Amino acid sequence: MTTGRILSYGLLGLPLAFAALPIYVHVPRYYAETAGMELALLGFILLGARLLDAGIDPWLGWLADRVSRPRMVALALLPFAIGFVALLNPPAEHAALWLLGSLALTYLGFSAASVAYQAWGADIGEESVLRTRLTAAREGFGLLGVVLAAALPAVLAASLSEGIARLSWILPPLLLIAALTTFSRVGVGKPVLAASQPLLPSLRRVFADQAFRRLLIVFVANGIAAALPATLFLFFVADVLQAESASGPLLALYFIAGAASLPLWVMLSARRGRVFAWLLAMGVSIAAFAGASLLGAGDVWAFAIICIASGLALGADLALPAAIAADLGERQGQAGACFGVWNFVAKLNLALAAGLSLPLLGALGYVPGGSAGLPALTFAYALLPLAFKALAGALLWRWRHSLEI
Repeated sequence: MTTGRILSYGLLGLPLAFAALPIYVHVPRYYAETAGMELALLGFILLGARLLDAGIDPWLGWLADRVSRPRMVALALLPFAIGFVALLNPPAEHAALWLLGSLALTYLGFSAASVAYQAWGADIGEESVLRTRLTAAREGFGLLGVVLAAALPAVLAASLSEGIARLSWILPPLLLIAALTTFSRVGVGKPVLAASQPLLPSLRRVFADQAFRRLLIVFVANGIAAALPATLFLFFVADVLQAESASGPLLALYFIAGAASLPLWVMLSARRGRVFAWLLAMGVSIAAFAGASLLGAGDVWAFAIICIASGLALGADLALPAAIAADLGERQGQAGACFGVWNFVAKLNLALAAGLSLPLLGALGYVPGGSAGLPALTFAYALLPLAFKALAGALLWRWRHSLEI
């Protein structure tokens, strides 16, 4: 497969990730400040919406094994774009209902597109090294989309809230350009359509694979370690570091480091194996979390170094486990079902991170924009993820032989 075709496949990952950053990072603080929603109510809505979203992913994966993957992607993009614009432009009244409805529409389109898009990559990848390159291309363009989403609010408006609202209108044309390029240059591949098997037997077949079960357990622990700081990043920068204006550049620095590291992780995984490379990245991430727990007001430059270190580890987290999952999905002959379960677990991590951490912080006395409860915020942002990352590394080391395919 030519490099041009690989890059054309990966390009669609840019607008999908461009929208994912505001959904998972900006929305909690945006609705807390702009709409004045209480943290407990906000956390409950985010948890409920994300649980519903995660719950449909196994069904979407099952569906993706029975229809054309490109067609499923194309049909999902319209509700995704409409929901995203609505999400970041809430009305003055009934913000809670608006948040729930716009999240549901955005999640439905995003989830259907993502599951089919990932399975499409497994179809056109003919062997493990190629699937790793396709995954890296998809995640690399995704990181570029995240960098754009992190940097643009400060460029589009003087206030972060207004910049986020204007950001929503960038997605539709960006999505159209990327989709036209991907659909015109990437073939359908040779999908292995699953037999007309009901949903539950299909899922049982996914979970019958011991290696996939083990990969999911590692992915859960590692994913919670990533979801907690993603949810709390803006709160930490604004209230612990007291540098809200630096949040955009710091996010951009983090994701630029992740994008720059992708070729290195791909090369290292080709030489030493994906499990070895992923373990090394976990070690880097643990060191970064430990450093973040020591920071206080004004430590922006120190946190910038931590952002670079954790960003380097991010590249491995994005490319390597998903590439292993693609191999396992193709081995089963139902890549769509595997990625449906995979995305379900990824979203469950994010749902639990927002739905549990925000009400907990509120109960411990933390109020956004204030000085109370900051030790609890630091614990939830840095030390709790460190523990989950260490657990993921221990499990990955224990099961390393069954996961290196």
